[in-house]
Amino acid sequence: MLRVSNAALGRLSHRLDVPRYDRTRLTPSIVHLGVGGFHRAHQAVYLEGLARQGLTAWGEVGVGLRSGAMRAILAEQDHLFSVVQQGSKGESARVVGVMTDYLFAGVERLRVLRRLTDAGTRVVTMTITGDGYNVDPVHGFLGQASEVLRDLRHPHLPTTWFGYLTKALSLRRRAGLGGFTVLSCDNLANNGAVTRTALLGYARLRDETLARWIQRNVTFPDSMVDRITPGFSDAVQRRLAYEFGVEDRSVVTTEPFTQWVVEDNFVQGRPPLEDVGVQVVSDVAPYKLIKSRLLNGTHTAMAYLGWLAGHRTTAAVATDPVMRGFLVEMMRTEMAPFPPRLPEMELQGYAAMVLERLGNERIADPLSRLCRRGSTKVPAYLLPPLTEALMGGRPAPLLTLALAAWFRYLRGTDLDGRSVEICDTRIDDLRERALRGGSDPAPLLGVPGVTDSLSGRDDLRESIASALQDLERHGVHESVRRRLPVGGGVGSGQVTASSARGMSDSNTKVAP
Repeated sequence: MLRVSNAALGRLSHRLDVPRYDRTRLTPSIVHLGVGGFHRAHQAVYLEGLARQGLTAWGEVGVGLRSGAMRAILAEQDHLFSVVQQGSKGESARVVGVMTDYLFAGVERLRVLRRLTDAGTRVVTMTITGDGYNVDPVHGFLGQASEVLRDLRHPHLPTTWFGYLTKALSLRRRAGLGGFTVLSCDNLANNGAVTRTALLGYARLRDETLARWIQRNVTFPDSMVDRITPGFSDAVQRRLAYEFGVEDRSVVTTEPFTQWVVEDNFVQGRPPLEDVGVQVVSDVAPYKLIKSRLLNGTHTAMAYLGWLAGHRTTAAVATDPVMRGFLVEMMRTEMAPFPPRLPEMELQGYAAMVLERLGNERIADPLSRLCRRGSTKVPAYLLPPLTEALMGGRPAPLLTLALAAWFRYLRGTDLDGRSVEICDTRIDDLRERALRGGSDPAPLLGVPGVTDSLSGRDDLRESIASALQDLERHGVHESVRRRLPVGGGVGSGQVTASSARGMSDSNTKVAP
């Protein structure tokens, strides 16, 4: 059994696709905050593609803010890690070598600050999850949060990402250096604007003059990322050992499909990302809207209904004929008519590709992961198309059922009374409201920051109440059948795998 390391790359080349460039020539001009599985399977793979083309000026240093577990693991492996790509036609594996170092801020605060203030650092990228920005859509940056107050009291000992970046930018300003680009790679609507709001919001509380300098010297490109990457499990590590005879404690598994769309708004130059399949555009919004409706919205809708139906993975939901009918009809009639059309993201083909990806049993995503952070995901992905339908006087029975499924899930038990472990920062309030209301959704309508857009909609309240009652009396499958058009949906070919392949042929911008 060979462990991934610099010394083993020559022998590993017969088993995996390994870096053949000189890693000592990598220049760490990118700092990435939050080196989770998604980053390793997505952004790092694109940067690896640049290095393999001889463009070694865009190496990266990883930084962990919350957990130091990856520090020792990556150090033992010379900061190499494997990415296993699993598709319907088999699997392949590559070793990624573009990371030059990994720092854990909890014990290496000064090294993190030195790296951020280094003149060679040009871009800071982040995958810190949607809840890590401390921004409320109504109130903006939440300056009274405990972690914010703590960093304001001790600005030289930061703990948050915005604390670190503000301190580093303060030092750069004092040294006569310019700023850098801050690029969020999290699934957030307007992630560039949210990142800007968070960093400037914190900086203003600390030093208004510094905040104005940051505003002039730092850019915050918008971006859209897409690649299904289930969380780490021991099974992934065992599979790599069994299939390839390789030991890697940081291996990540993912799907063949990948997409990255980035706004061309970099303050100190940018890597030539278009050379490795990234779509560098002037406006990310139309790409993001299509993805948020047809992928993120579908993910969110299937998560709670699928869980209540007894499924535990995306593949199980997508291959269930009744649930597949639900997904097809929801995308076709309630999600798809409104996003803008882009030649490279033709809607029917894109929707078909989503279904094909979700049905990939080799990369089945746990519903427990999709169900997390519902108070963030539901208002971001389900409520916009639902409110648009209501404003247009159009029925949206499937989106309404999906919302009712989330309301039912919030009670903390499934339809058979089994306990559900819910991961949501607002669960205490939401569970109390769900239990108090029962089949009456009124307590869950108009919740600040969550369901504000549904406040005062008596017609929707009645529809959700009916859906909740149906779920209790008839279960998920019958509730779905009652809302599908006669002769349509279940098993229908309205969105087909062949159209997905057509979409794949026309959209060839994927990572190397």
